[in-house]
Amino acid sequence: MTVAVYVAGGILTIAVLLALYRAVRGPSILDRVLALDVVLAVVGAGLVLNMVMGRHLDNLVLLVTISLIGFIGSVTVARFVTDRK
Repeated sequence: MTVAVYVAGGILTIAVLLALYRAVRGPSILDRVLALDVVLAVVGAGLVLNMVMGRHLDNLVLLVTISLIGFIGSVTVARFVTDRK
């Protein structure tokens, strides 16, 4: 179980780094928003990994809040971009 958690943590770390690279270098605002949404999803996955490893539900409210922020942010930017065209 410990090896699987370390492998998953490594994969999540690489995913965050690649998403942050895309957020910084993204050619358009949609690329950047999508990359930041991926970062929020990976942070949520990290919280779930922490809850599984510690066998607790302390981070559940934070996980729901991060998911809502990511969803509302993505929808808001998508509506903003479609209104500008």
